[in-house]
This record gives sequence, structure tokens and C-alpha cells, in this order.
Amino acid sequence: MSPVFVMGEALVDEFHDGAVAGGAPFNVARSLSALGAPVRFFSRIGTDDAAGRLVLHSAARFGLAVDDIQRDATRATGRVSVHEDGRGGHRFEIHADAAWDHVEAPAAADAGIVYFGSLAQRAAASRAAIRAAVKRTSGLCFLDLNLRPGTDTPELAAESLMLADWVKLNEDELDRLLGWFEPTLPDLMARFALKHVLVTRGAAGYALYGPGGRLLAGGDGVPQPAYVDSVGAGDAFTAMLLSGLSLGRDLPATLQLANRYAAMICGVRGPLPADPALLIPWREALLALPQESRA
Repeated sequence: MSPVFVMGEALVDEFHDGAVAGGAPFNVARSLSALGAPVRFFSRIGTDDAAGRLVLHSAARFGLAVDDIQRDATRATGRVSVHEDGRGGHRFEIHADAAWDHVEAPAAADAGIVYFGSLAQRAAASRAAIRAAVKRTSGLCFLDLNLRPGTDTPELAAESLMLADWVKLNEDELDRLLGWFEPTLPDLMARFALKHVLVTRGAAGYALYGPGGRLLAGGDGVPQPAYVDSVGAGDAFTAMLLSGLSLGRDLPATLQLANRYAAMICGVRGPLPADPALLIPWREALLALPQESRA
């Protein structure tokens, strides 16, 4: 098994009907833990505030170790106001200068996979810490590109892409990269020496591209008749993919399972189900996948 290091924001998403723990890296780390993949999560929260207690409680419920979650005596745990439009869509208002903006670089350790995002790089301190950790690793570097206001610049995108082997983004984000850097996906991948690009398409499914921009795998969206919201669906897809990579599972089969897992998340409030036991069948399904072919 290849251990996965996840670095970035841990926060609370504040919906009109209550708060849930969130942040893309935290969502990914909790899913990884629940799915049985070896994971360490590096973030920073307030020393003793309600949001931080919610983060720690949620980590414990999903079996995620909190040893690498730093405490900040002067800054509060991050908060995001989720503004829903009544049609299943949402807009995020990410509050500034949170504890996770000041995460400190972890000590060097062996990681098979390092996951990092762009949002956690909005402040100089966390940006430097994340990049230092990524540069030290000899393993696979997986970039989750979230072009949110404040981190949606060509400069930050380019600097992050140069550190990545894999990048996951949505169609809108891909269009922005093609407008900023190169007109075609093969040219974009060549410019930044990317090995794989995963494009998530929401209800339309996903596509995975390999060297030269060649389509390696794709799938249609999975209907969710009991749709609640799409918060965390992309993170769920990423977590299942990383779990499969960590555990050496067949890539096309892992992607298909990730697609179904993301659709399931659209049927719950927030990025993960309230009851972690609901993820047991997904862990069993992952472990039942065939091993990656070495031929």
C-alpha cells in the first residue's frame, strides 16, 4: 500500500440548516480513511472553537488520525458560508485569514502519494509549506485544482501544475487553463509534463487523459434520484481514485466505482454521510476490485 499525504484546509461549511465539517482536502482524507487507505492529514484549526471541535469530532468518527492537525492560538478554524440557489446549485463564501492559511510544513516522511489543492495556497505561509512538502516527495503528486476567487490566477495555477503528476479539474477549470496557457489538452499536458488529467463533468460523468492527451477512460454520469446537493461529490471521486491508486487496484474499475461513489454523495447533505457505517459497502467494493495489471 502507498501511504497518502493530504494537505490543505479543514473548515466548516455553514448551510442554512446547520454546519458540517468540510474543505476539499478534509473531505478527501476522511473518505480515504473510511475506505481503508493509509492516510495522513495535515491542516490547522483554532485551538478551541466550535468549528474546530466539529472538525475533530468528524475526523474521529471517520477513523482519521488528528495527530497532524495543527492548533492555532490566534486564528479561528476556517468557515465557509454556502449560499444555495434552490435548484441544487450553490455558491461558496470562503472567509479570510483562517487557521489553515498558516499551516506549517510537516517533517519529511515517506509518502507514496501527495494530494494538494490550490485553495490552501491562497496565503503565503500555507503556500510555502505545501510546496516544500510536495517538492520533497518522491511519490506521485496529485493536484486538485479548485479555481476559487482569490486562487484563480494563471500564476498560481502554473506554479501548481509544474509540481503535479496528476491533476483533477472540472470542465470550466479546464477551459480556463486552455485559455491561459495552451489551446489544446495535449499541448497543456506537454507544457507542464502532466502524466494524467482527470476531468469531472458532474451529471455528464468523467474522462481520464494520459500522455499526449490520449483518452484512457471515461464514463457517463450516474443518476441520483434522491438528489440533495453536489457539495463534496468531486472530493468523493478523488478519494476513491486515490484509494484505488494507493491499494493498487485496477484503474478503469476504480474510476467506475469512483463515479458511483460521487453520485451517492449527491444524495446526502454535505460532503459525507452523517453515518460512517454507510461507507462500509463502498470499502468492501473497493477491496473487491481486481489488482492493477503489471503486464
